[in-house]
Amino acid sequence: MRIYNILARLLDYPTAELIEHLPEIVQMLGADSAITQQEQEELESLITWMNSYDLIELQGAYVNTFDMVPEHDLHLTHHLFGDDRGRGPALIDLSEHYKANGLEVGEGELPDFLPLILEYVSTLDEFQARFFLSDAAKVLRVLAENLEKAESPYACLLRIVERRGLLAQAA
Repeated sequence: MRIYNILARLLDYPTAELIEHLPEIVQMLGADSAITQQEQEELESLITWMNSYDLIELQGAYVNTFDMVPEHDLHLTHHLFGDDRGRGPALIDLSEHYKANGLEVGEGELPDFLPLILEYVSTLDEFQARFFLSDAAKVLRVLAENLEKAESPYACLLRIVERRGLLAQAA
């Protein structure tokens, strides 16, 4: 599903390639009927914000948001386990799940990194994607709340992912 690819790109560390492709992403938003009007508006607002910075400033904002504040960490098991020993088996289980479904986690990457999760989810049909995300709904909600408290423009991305997972629970 295209929405999950877009979310993965926007939640990953910003690169020159991403900045170059932001106009194309905006075009994709309007062309994909699976993306709601609310999601489109939220994503366009974030992209406008991103475009207001040069690459170095945007990268600094990203690092200050996600790498310097543990409550904003995009590694989802961090919010469940911290540095507890229970995190290791959860990471292994997730890696094995990816492998069984044809996705290889790159060297040095952790499988619970939200952009990677969204890349995987983009390979699923809508019901499967929503069901998979529903497992992380509580963590996504807390992460979104933390970003909202910090008044981060990235909070809307987490709310979109959270809402899509919650829809599976209601179905």
